[in-house]
Amino acid sequence: MIKVSLISLGCAKNLVDSEIMIGHLHQAGMSVIPEAELADVVIVNTCSFIDSSKEESIGHILEVHQNRGMKKRRKEQKLIVAGCMSQRFSKDLSSSLNDEVDAFIGLDQVTKVAPIIEGLYAKDRAAGQVPENFVTARSTYIPDFNTPRFRLTPKHTAYVKIAEGCNHPCTFCIIPQIRGRHRSRTVESVVAEARQLVKEGVKELNLISQDTTFFGMDTWEQRPNPRTPVDSTRGTALTTLLRELNAIEGDFWIRLLYTHPAHWSDELIRTIAECPKVARYIDIPLQHISDNMLGAMQRETSGDYIRDLIKRIRAGIPGIAVRTTFIVGFPGETEADVAELETFIRETKFERLGVFRYSQEEGTRGAKMENQIPAKTKEARWHRLMKLQQEIAAGVSQSHVGQTLRVLVEEPGIARGDADAPDIDGRVYVTKDLPVGEFATVKISGFQDYDLLALPRGQRPAEFKVAKQAQ
Repeated sequence: MIKVSLISLGCAKNLVDSEIMIGHLHQAGMSVIPEAELADVVIVNTCSFIDSSKEESIGHILEVHQNRGMKKRRKEQKLIVAGCMSQRFSKDLSSSLNDEVDAFIGLDQVTKVAPIIEGLYAKDRAAGQVPENFVTARSTYIPDFNTPRFRLTPKHTAYVKIAEGCNHPCTFCIIPQIRGRHRSRTVESVVAEARQLVKEGVKELNLISQDTTFFGMDTWEQRPNPRTPVDSTRGTALTTLLRELNAIEGDFWIRLLYTHPAHWSDELIRTIAECPKVARYIDIPLQHISDNMLGAMQRETSGDYIRDLIKRIRAGIPGIAVRTTFIVGFPGETEADVAELETFIRETKFERLGVFRYSQEEGTRGAKMENQIPAKTKEARWHRLMKLQQEIAAGVSQSHVGQTLRVLVEEPGIARGDADAPDIDGRVYVTKDLPVGEFATVKISGFQDYDLLALPRGQRPAEFKVAKQAQ
């Protein structure tokens, strides 16, 4: 039996691809093990969104190669590179990593990973031959509800990829070139998957894609008259999906991640407000507030539109927690742009906020722009805004003291409220007797920065893990 070890890097969307690969490996009768050093095949599912993620991916590839070379019995171990970096740079990597990698597979080959492995064993590479390249030029694949998959998340939470690809023209982003045009699953497909997950005991469905608010819009042009408004109660749209997911029997959260601000509507706001199973939490990357920067980034929004949207969301969905991200140091960003963003953050008081330092990504229009910002300036602006957000976050956390909160217990003594997404937001420290993977109602007794305490007076957890704010 072939033993395979898979290293999954990057975002939740990449994690789903890893789960699909493992599902197909199991289906083919292969064994998947955590120890790379004991495996016959190691797959590194890479990320290449920004420079740091590319460096991390390359580091893992070289580490696996170095480890297999140190042990004579592992010299026959195969190394496969998959994921975004493979899709983006396969031609360059096949020459630069000729000695290290046996095969590169693209995003459309995640379901073909088993026969690719079998093919590598069927014919060992001749000396000097470049690695096998199974990457197609443009990705078109999208999973379905019955796609073999082995979840890597805890039993009580799951990611549901409702669409793939992206149609947005953002000048800082390479994702559309890597993952292709936006393509939605059907409502029926997503609901079928969600129903099965809930049946298996999942308490939290995290809806993901490059832009979840664009869900279904790619199918609208197929209507007889594209100018006819879509009846959102019957048409293919995110509002339709949310209402059908909300109707599934069971006690669970539906969490909405990766929403682009350009596609929010009053109907979507109303739908979230009327669906009790949809978490009072939204992830809406705004990237900036200055019209100068929004225009340069081609974000299809304006500062006034964003300000009005946030007001409408908060007014229409009482108790909503808004998570956003911003980019500092984009080409041409002035001190006035940063000052406007700083003022906006201070006035808006986002419940959850992260800041990225702009990364000059090869192949993007932003990389070719003049007036690139020095790294030292980016770093200073990042620290300036994150210091402000830390103060705001402390105030948000303090406002919860004395309140009763419904939480999902992650592990003994640690839980999350519906305002906290997995891995990227804060924690709620609770008593260790609460059952893992179940909901509980607790009273908040204290806080520290991004984390809340629901413990008896005077009791403190052994340590705090500050929430990561740069996702």
